[in-house]
Amino acid sequence: MTHDALQSVPWQITGNHWLSLPCVHPADASLHAIGVLHRGARAAVEFAGSAAFLTGTGPALARPVLERDGARIELGVNGIVWERALHWLPTFTCSVGDLVIRGTVFAPFGQDADIAGACYAIAVENKGTSDAQIALSLEGVLGHRQLRVVTPRPLEDGHRVTVRGDVVILDGAEPPGHVALALAADGAGESTADVTGPHSYRVRRPLVVPAGGRSETAFYIGAGPERDGACATVEVLRRRGWKQLLTGTRDAIRTLEQTTGMESVDSLINRNMLFAYFYGVGRALDDAHFYLVRSRAPWCTRGVTIRDWEALAWTVPAVQLGDPPLARELILRACEIHGYAPGRGVHYFDGTLFEPGFTLEGCSSYAIAVERYIRDTGDDQIVEEPILADTLYHVADDLDERRDDIFGLYKTEVSLSGAPAPQPFMMHGNAVVAAAIDALKRTLAEEDASELPDPDTLRSTIKRSFTAEGGGKPVYVSASDLGGQATLADDPLGSLAWLPLFEGIERSDPTYRRTAKETAGPPGHLARQIGRLFGPDASKMLEWLRRAPLDHGLAAEFVDEEGKATSCGGDAALSGLLAYAVWFTVQTHGVRP
Repeated sequence: MTHDALQSVPWQITGNHWLSLPCVHPADASLHAIGVLHRGARAAVEFAGSAAFLTGTGPALARPVLERDGARIELGVNGIVWERALHWLPTFTCSVGDLVIRGTVFAPFGQDADIAGACYAIAVENKGTSDAQIALSLEGVLGHRQLRVVTPRPLEDGHRVTVRGDVVILDGAEPPGHVALALAADGAGESTADVTGPHSYRVRRPLVVPAGGRSETAFYIGAGPERDGACATVEVLRRRGWKQLLTGTRDAIRTLEQTTGMESVDSLINRNMLFAYFYGVGRALDDAHFYLVRSRAPWCTRGVTIRDWEALAWTVPAVQLGDPPLARELILRACEIHGYAPGRGVHYFDGTLFEPGFTLEGCSSYAIAVERYIRDTGDDQIVEEPILADTLYHVADDLDERRDDIFGLYKTEVSLSGAPAPQPFMMHGNAVVAAAIDALKRTLAEEDASELPDPDTLRSTIKRSFTAEGGGKPVYVSASDLGGQATLADDPLGSLAWLPLFEGIERSDPTYRRTAKETAGPPGHLARQIGRLFGPDASKMLEWLRRAPLDHGLAAEFVDEEGKATSCGGDAALSGLLAYAVWFTVQTHGVRP
């Protein structure tokens, strides 16, 4: 994995909060990797057919195969057509002679379908004039298992493939193993499972497809912390049945969808919102709790680490669009895991410090997330939660420690990009602090809130302190020492383009508009491009984003002039920012392409 890692294959991607299925091959519908989060390991645990699974060239972890009259036929040999139901469920159609095969890969989701498993549903239609005796198999190789925080680390114990009745079990040879997978076909007693070679297996289901008719079946994949739990999950999937699970999953995903009245914009929003929803948020297999991560996509170079700002200002707003109750839970979860030291740096997803570096934005993000949640849902009871109250007091105290007694502005250690602050005071960070203080004024006890600085006075100080002459006219600077030294260069993740979002500066403010034009520059960092939705060329930027290829439709940190990803793809948190910002500017500001 390199800094420039991108999808080398236009993978079909799906999953739920338990299981990620990031590598469904478009050529033959095979699964090349399955991932879970593991709290004890502080990492993603991933099973694959080979160590080179991201290239799509090695053996598959699980490949659907059709047998007819003793002949083995791999799906897609005559071409395959893909669609994405509801922007998230990969479905394919292909033909083999007079047989038409349709399949759907999905991880169950929704009420009564919250399972650490996946289903591979296949229907075969017979266009011929005689019955077809066939068998469908799911077969593959357990060739690689790895832990991944940022970079992958192979698990050192041997791979193990065993059979229990008609169930195949994939796990490690030595405890603790972290994760086991179990695979079985629909219809207990009608299928077989066997080990076909070193670390390889096959699950087989015979079928009769009547002339002019169709037959359906499915294969189930269950995950557990060990083999017995994985087998139990498979049996739950069998009992509930793939049809019921698929119907429930479709219904649940449909409730998440957003509509703006513009089909192409809706596609951009929903594709990235769902990616953030499932790949920026996961449930650890070993404790079942929710965790916020940068991305569960194995090619994302930020891995499963997280910064407060990315979690609460990028991912949670996107989740809140479709699922306010989960957004509430995630805000409280972030307070529980990270809120004792807000803004202190990048973390492992369990709260352990990964990379120290205090940011004003990260510290302020808790108050802003709560304010946004209350405003959009009307649920002001969230402030009664003890863990939230404790966190907000930590935020107020930590911000107070960063306040300069002379200038009344706030210092930061690093920018959101992680680089040392070019000057002690940064405009974006101080604008975010002003928004946070506004929120704290409404959420802390009245006596404590009265001791906070006046946010309007702070905003006036920000405008005055970060204004300089540029080309004979005033512009805002990104950072200053307030003693005559200023930095014009814009931080890409804390860009001045975002200032109107924090309500201290109007989009129509002439100094802001002038600054937004001067700091725009060529595309490079996608976050800065998204921020331009709040500037004078918002309509142009919405059109650019609508047409941008990105990382096969998903956010990447770096893009070229056409919007095609150049590095750091599969960024789920950034996808959340993209989805929310597009939705917000269309619905609130009336921006149109």
